[in-house]
Amino acid sequence: MTSDPYTYLTIAITSDERPRVTVGFHTPALRAVVRRLESGRPFLVLESDEAYVSISTTGAGPATANDVETARQIFNAAARYLADCERMHADQSADSDQLALPLGETAA
Repeated sequence: MTSDPYTYLTIAITSDERPRVTVGFHTPALRAVVRRLESGRPFLVLESDEAYVSISTTGAGPATANDVETARQIFNAAARYLADCERMHADQSADSDQLALPLGETAA
């Protein structure tokens, strides 16, 4: 089952917590790029036509050891996401191939 593509944004604010912002991208129009400022500071951008999220170094300053660790976590998570998407795509392709008629046969 599939649904229409979408991007959503929620903001939860309670009196005893810091605000929590959630952005969900569920669209083929998603773009992931790395950009650099003139200073050389990199930032990772995830964006669709509806939303823009950027990730950069702590306080927009020089890279700290924690920034390097966060970048590693993003890299590892992206690699796992890629592997899962590739597996899912291959499984879906195999399933659709099994439903296809054998060569030379036509539907009545």
